[in-house]
Amino acid sequence: MGSRMGTKRKIILAGNWKMNKTSIEAIDLANALNRELGDVQEVDVVICPAYTALSEVHEVLTDSNIRLGAQDLHWENAGAFTGEVSALMLKSVGVEYVIIGHSERRQYFGETNDSVNKKLKAALKNGLLPIVCVGENLKEREAGKTFAVVQNHCEGSLAGLTPDELRQVVLAYEPVWAIGTGKTATPAQAQEVHQFIRGLLGKMFSADAAAGVRIQYGGSVTPENIAELIAGEDIDGALVGGASLKGESFVKIVKHCCGILK
Repeated sequence: MGSRMGTKRKIILAGNWKMNKTSIEAIDLANALNRELGDVQEVDVVICPAYTALSEVHEVLTDSNIRLGAQDLHWENAGAFTGEVSALMLKSVGVEYVIIGHSERRQYFGETNDSVNKKLKAALKNGLLPIVCVGENLKEREAGKTFAVVQNHCEGSLAGLTPDELRQVVLAYEPVWAIGTGKTATPAQAQEVHQFIRGLLGKMFSADAAAGVRIQYGGSVTPENIAELIAGEDIDGALVGGASLKGESFVKIVKHCCGILK
């Protein structure tokens, strides 16, 4: 933990609701989380509902410490891009964070390093805080390509950024083989990759910029494994999928990270 405390990297926990929750269900969950977590200051808490619920959830989070995030964006501010949503639109409904390049976007919707890079620059230009995802699938891990894939994602996704811009980015390491499978990278496996990412950022930008970047872990995070995961020196929180859809489990994850639950 020494390195994180030394550089004042604040734990960040983001709930990615994916394609779940109608507006009414989203309001209910946001209200439940707000009752339990609205005053939390020890860690940063972000929830990322579907586009259709962003505006209503923003209203729930008025005067709350919970921040609002979106799950994707387009790199243009406006135009003939049917079905897409821009940074300006997200900002207009109170969004502060945006997930970019989630493995499911890469796997199912043709997301590439190039599109992630364009989206990242659009987010930064418009004052949104990006959560940029990197990580290998099972085939790549079993072939010993974890570090090569992660390096490719980092170099391609973060190309052309300045060290100051990098400081505004949250990275999320997602071992794709651990998402929704119940498999979790061991804390040692996760820390090994997080340490590799921080070292790589040091070479790409500067040691100082790399030391300040928050790197989340994402892949079957639960109340049972969160404490062990964030004990890793370079693990600065979690991008939580399934466990963020139930108020009780997400609250437990956050409270574990605040040291409230032992």
